[in-house]
Amino acid sequence: MNCACARARRRGVAWRRFERVRACRCGTGGETQRACSSDVRARIPEYTGPVPADRESPMTRSETSPSRAQHPSPRQKPNTCCFCWCCCCSCSCLTVRSEDDKRGRRKAQETKLEPFPCEPCPKPTIEEIKQWAQSFDKLMKNPAGRNKFREFLRTEYSEENMLFWLACEDLKKEINKSAIEEKTRLIYEDYISILSPKEVSLDSRVREVINRRLQDPTPHIFEDAQLQIYTLMHRDSYPRFLNSSVYRSLVQGGSRSSSES
Repeated sequence: MNCACARARRRGVAWRRFERVRACRCGTGGETQRACSSDVRARIPEYTGPVPADRESPMTRSETSPSRAQHPSPRQKPNTCCFCWCCCCSCSCLTVRSEDDKRGRRKAQETKLEPFPCEPCPKPTIEEIKQWAQSFDKLMKNPAGRNKFREFLRTEYSEENMLFWLACEDLKKEINKSAIEEKTRLIYEDYISILSPKEVSLDSRVREVINRRLQDPTPHIFEDAQLQIYTLMHRDSYPRFLNSSVYRSLVQGGSRSSSES
């Protein structure tokens, strides 16, 4: 046995483990035998197959019961709180936060000025409709022409150009100083400010002129900006309007009604 111990030491086997194995082979030593049997059980792979119903333990039945299934497994990742630093937060607070963000964006996109309603005007004749194609000035001087052109701009998502032009025309009619200051502020916030969703396209020179005049606004404070937007609509949107289905349907409808009469 001394030779066996010497060989075990030379092979690097711990003396305590050797004693447990020797005691297990000899059948002596209660505690050592239990330790040896525990080592043997540790080497046997655990059975992971289905458990028969008659051998199923009460703990297993309680885990697979419907009341137990309603609760999440301890291995599942719990819902993270919104205040965590990670970006994979899946708790329900994100839904509330996203809804708040959507409401905030919708509120920011609402126009502070009430949009101009369509101008009341009689139905245009075929002669008036054909005159709109002769010049942009004739189109803009006719209330029915402005309504139809505004309807076309809405389809191109550029209605703010017409709304800004109409707001400037309305401002020119004001004579009350407090009303001029209030309308100037609203027009600036709705169509000039870079934070507005309905900002119109203006160059830096015109913006500087407007900023200087804001200290003492007049009914013609936006005159340069109005002219620039008028020119933009004339060169960009007006040719497409004449080739659009909106204008063609007007011409066809007017020609049909005139021939019937």
